[in-house]
Amino acid sequence: MIRLDKFLADMNVGTRSEVKKHIWQGQVKVDGVVVKNPEIKIDVHTQHVCYAGRDVVYRAFEYYMLNKPAGVISATTDSKEKTVVDLIETKMRKDLFPVGRLDKDTEGLLLITNDGELAHRLLSPKKHVDKVYYAKIDGSVNEEDQKLFAEGVLIGEGEVTKPARLEILSSDVVSEIQLTIQEGKFHQVKRMFEAVGKKVIYLKRLSMGTLKLDEGLALGEYRMLTQEELDKLC
Repeated sequence: MIRLDKFLADMNVGTRSEVKKHIWQGQVKVDGVVVKNPEIKIDVHTQHVCYAGRDVVYRAFEYYMLNKPAGVISATTDSKEKTVVDLIETKMRKDLFPVGRLDKDTEGLLLITNDGELAHRLLSPKKHVDKVYYAKIDGSVNEEDQKLFAEGVLIGEGEVTKPARLEILSSDVVSEIQLTIQEGKFHQVKRMFEAVGKKVIYLKRLSMGTLKLDEGLALGEYRMLTQEELDKLC
């Protein structure tokens, strides 16, 4: 059971105060009957709520896979910059957030949800969840770099990374690599390569745990997770 005004506010109909006005003005029906009491409690599983002529279906949680484009920040709101949550135009919940952060210039997989428990399981270093990145590196990546990454590298301010798996896809003036880490330190991938005298010039996240980027999603596009994807994550 949940209060009617909270139900509508959670489903992004408006702020709590805006929703109360809608209810007082008779714009909300519950099971076909106009209700003007914001405090009335409803069963979200069995009762039917309608606002301004449209059905409002309650979702406790939402899960979206986003192919994050460069130039968008990993945040919920920002007064100046476009955020990853702004890209989810069909969202119903108002409390969505990105699970972990990708740098502004980084592309690829980002999970957007309001499920805090799932986010904690994916982000906690104790859970050992693999995060796989593809990158282009200014400089020739070699076996010595692989060994250093496998041991853990000092990335400044006394921080040493956990062992990481570095796969060299090509090695030249510009190298291509795939890197698997189980942490999410600030600018970690970039700082790891800086620690071995090289620079990341392009970075894209490919997967997080069992969740893999849908290559059918263009940059900036998103979709809801399938039940199979969600079951595997949970």
